[in-house]
Amino acid sequence: MITQDTFPVEPWQVRETQLVLDLLGSSESVFALSNGHLGFRGNLDEGEPHALPGTYLNSFHEDRPLPYAEAGYGYPEVGQSVVNVTDGKLVRLLVDDEPFDVRYGTLLSHERVLDLRAGTLVRTVDWCSPAGKRVRVRSTRLVSFVQRACAAVEFVVEAVGEPVRVTLQSELVANAAMPEQSGDPRVAAVLRSPLQAVESDGGTAGATLVHRTRSTGLQMAAGMENHVQAPGRTDLDTHTADDWARTTVVSSLEPGQELRLTKYLAYGWSALRSTPALRDQVAGALSGARFTGFAGMLAEQRAYLDDFWDAADVQVEGDAEVQQAVRFALFHVLQAGARAEQRGIAAKGLTGPGYDGHVFWDTEAYVLPVLTYTAPQAVADALRWRARTVDAARQRAGELGLRGAAFPWRTIRGQESSGYWPAGTAAFHVNADIAAAVERYRVVTGSEDLETDGGLLVLVETARLWMSLGHHDARGHWHVAGVTGPDEYTAVVVDNVFTNLAAAQNLRVAAQACGRHPDLARSLGVDLEEQAAWRDAAAAVTVPYDEDLRVHQQCEGFTRRPEWDFEAHREYPLLLHSPYFDLYRRQVVKQADLQMALFWFPDAFSAQDKARAVDYYERRTVRDSSLSAAVQAITVAEVGHLDLAHDYVYEAATVDLRNLHHNTGDGLHIASLAGTWLALVHGLGGMRDSGGTLRFDPHLPPGLSRLRFTVRWRAAKLCVDVTGTEVTYTVRDHGSSIDLRHGEEELTVRSGQPVTRPVTPLAPLLPRPRQPAGRAPRHRDPTG
Repeated sequence: MITQDTFPVEPWQVRETQLVLDLLGSSESVFALSNGHLGFRGNLDEGEPHALPGTYLNSFHEDRPLPYAEAGYGYPEVGQSVVNVTDGKLVRLLVDDEPFDVRYGTLLSHERVLDLRAGTLVRTVDWCSPAGKRVRVRSTRLVSFVQRACAAVEFVVEAVGEPVRVTLQSELVANAAMPEQSGDPRVAAVLRSPLQAVESDGGTAGATLVHRTRSTGLQMAAGMENHVQAPGRTDLDTHTADDWARTTVVSSLEPGQELRLTKYLAYGWSALRSTPALRDQVAGALSGARFTGFAGMLAEQRAYLDDFWDAADVQVEGDAEVQQAVRFALFHVLQAGARAEQRGIAAKGLTGPGYDGHVFWDTEAYVLPVLTYTAPQAVADALRWRARTVDAARQRAGELGLRGAAFPWRTIRGQESSGYWPAGTAAFHVNADIAAAVERYRVVTGSEDLETDGGLLVLVETARLWMSLGHHDARGHWHVAGVTGPDEYTAVVVDNVFTNLAAAQNLRVAAQACGRHPDLARSLGVDLEEQAAWRDAAAAVTVPYDEDLRVHQQCEGFTRRPEWDFEAHREYPLLLHSPYFDLYRRQVVKQADLQMALFWFPDAFSAQDKARAVDYYERRTVRDSSLSAAVQAITVAEVGHLDLAHDYVYEAATVDLRNLHHNTGDGLHIASLAGTWLALVHGLGGMRDSGGTLRFDPHLPPGLSRLRFTVRWRAAKLCVDVTGTEVTYTVRDHGSSIDLRHGEEELTVRSGQPVTRPVTPLAPLLPRPRQPAGRAPRHRDPTG
């Protein structure tokens, strides 16, 4: 676990006060910069030492075979893996003739700061070479939100104490050597030398390299342009080869003098465009960056983030660690999706190769809800990407003997890339999760543009999938068999509650959307009879309930399965220490599943149902997935266990800053980071948006004195300011008003007229539940 000594608690930045080489993997992920299109891991400027070098372009990937011990019909045969593309952030330094390397000489000080408002990574170093020559180095790195294809590095070297000759080598490097794959199945497959050289071109101060993937045939180009400021004479030249380009700068510095290198970078890729077109695209992007200048790019970055934080910031008083962590989380969620622009948002964003760079249901279930309320344009783009992949989803459904579209469990370009059937193909709820994201976007933004631009297509094809998956029994009840819900330890079951309720919602909203757009629905072959069938299935959906225990079953028969011996199995995650067949047949839950249903479909359960379900499933949920803590925070808060909710909020928020799952080095857990916002806003803020109306019932745990957040609703921003005793609602846009519910009271809040209401005390119906042995969340006591 990473401690506060590594990353001190500060409200608007993540600061590393000293370089700990054993933590390089985690710090490279934490300090990653991206904009949804282009991503840099937080590697040191000089490139070495490193844990995992990484530069990524969204959806730029290579295919690889999926081996099976025993083949089966319908198994995906080809997987997809994100490619580590040409690294342009490298700037090597020689002092006289000795390379700057933190493992040699004397490292007098070393600090890196991720500035969450500026959108930059700043590094300052004071180093003395083995020969006794001392320099100070300051680098500032950014990946631009405004200029999507561009990044920049400013690298400044100052001589200290005596004159030095300084040599800078600004580089582009393709096919960097990668470390060996670990035994952890969550780590990406290693691709060795995935790029074939197509073209290289260099001028005096820059170069461009063009490469192509060996299997998928995707082309990418990376270009750099270097500008130098120095007090005296400088020599500058550039050399290129197939897999590298290097601009070398040499200058002599007197004590106190500085050499400043500004490096502009541009990237592009395409499956269709020619090599000259791609090369010219990168050249044009470099020209735009040069025209803006480094100071201008910094100003653009700050203005972009000022606008984001104005609508997205969450203020937490009483727990400084959670305050820092939620801003860190929101920053990385924005980085993952802001400029993805009709490409997927991967589970690790562009911070590392974990999960091979795949998109999962996490995107629609965790990330897009946050962005819908804070940066809705990114949501529309992400869902248009899903609509663009509908042909691949239809093909997959056909392979499975189903109608409609079966969207993949994990993918990069739209084809199923999971080789594990029970936790992959059988997790059909991903289709309803996508449909729910389409409907949420319409409800929150009030816009039907997405619905008419691919959204209705997604709703219709997923509804058709559910009709071919589900069936009516002799009594008219509608069931869905052979599916896996969010809990991957309970696989291929009948009537998973979350899946059934999500499918029913999918069917209802598809029918409603067809009613709003009858002509478009007819063009998709939807008639009134098909819509009626969707409504009938949704109304008849089966929700298993154990009458003896008076608790909803996660799936049919779950509460009658053998119990898991938690005392005898204390090594987590269980999937690495216990056979799957034993997990599948017992009452052990990997991640919130029935509790996810309580959150997503609050009107389907009574207050007593929720209290008993939380009590029952908390005792069986081991949180072997980082997706779980946020949902548990929301549901335990709703039933009155506010101190436990605080514990879970902390766990979701610090999963990467404290490396709680010991795999942050492979990339950040973007969905868990998004879950921090969900846990605070939906959990402690008590916000729900079901039924097309905003509802609030906030409550704070004893450790927090204030929670303040803003959400976008239709064309306005609503600020919600919660203390222990009251909540104030403020509409921040002139001339706007928002209708909402506070508890059971209906309110209209108008701009310039804040409304304050008391917070209703919340008493739990049942005592605080226990968790499985060794899996209670760390108790959060900010005062101690």
